[in-house]
Amino acid sequence: MSFVKRIIRARPVQEALGGLVAGYLKLVRRTNRFVMEPADAYDRIGPMMPVIAAMWHGQHFMIHFAKRPEDRAASLVSRSGDGEFNAIALRHLGVRAIRGSGARGRDIRKKGGVAAMRAMLRALGDGEMVVMTADIPKIARVCGEGIVTLAQMSGRPIVPVAVVTSRRMDFDSWDKASIGLPFGRGAMVLGDPIHVPRDADPQTLEALRQSVERELDAVHERAYGLIGQKDPGAKVRAERHGTALAGGSRA
Repeated sequence: MSFVKRIIRARPVQEALGGLVAGYLKLVRRTNRFVMEPADAYDRIGPMMPVIAAMWHGQHFMIHFAKRPEDRAASLVSRSGDGEFNAIALRHLGVRAIRGSGARGRDIRKKGGVAAMRAMLRALGDGEMVVMTADIPKIARVCGEGIVTLAQMSGRPIVPVAVVTSRRMDFDSWDKASIGLPFGRGAMVLGDPIHVPRDADPQTLEALRQSVERELDAVHERAYGLIGQKDPGAKVRAERHGTALAGGSRA
């Protein structure tokens, strides 16, 4: 590890940077004029709480904007060095971090996926909303099995969420991550809840996995449409059909 990385990953430095990022995101939230769709989203979703809020990778910076102040929330965050930084920022924003990430094959235990699944089930059982990405690292906008499995085991519905701003920085990363800038317009779109029966067979689970994928695409397309722009991840979506993931994500 380089000297610069060692400095950045030092706990005091990460605490300071995490606090700065959280403060910046609060500024973005305050200075953008947001519209929510549907307008009665909280009235519809509130009685279903706690829910599993689904997002695509790259949208994690602003997804908490859609959380009501009274909603207790936990978010799945990877065990990586970058994940530690994100966990600190989330703490300042009132969101508890559950450490672990989706993976494939033998990576599941190494990345803490099994322990994270148990922790998310406990959180939902205790009344906390759980926020997690539907796709796994390096395979953008392909919904994996993890989020559907969590919904099946917990009995809680999945709610696809998109939060975007007209002024933002888009990164040339695998997940097309973006972070909002102050003084613009924003949109928050919540999709229809997706319920996963506890006794769902493999065919039903696959159909519901595809439903989550379609709904996440739809809420992102609609959110960008509300601010008069096109979804920068549309290209990833178009390419996805030729690179569909077999097996999917496991939390």
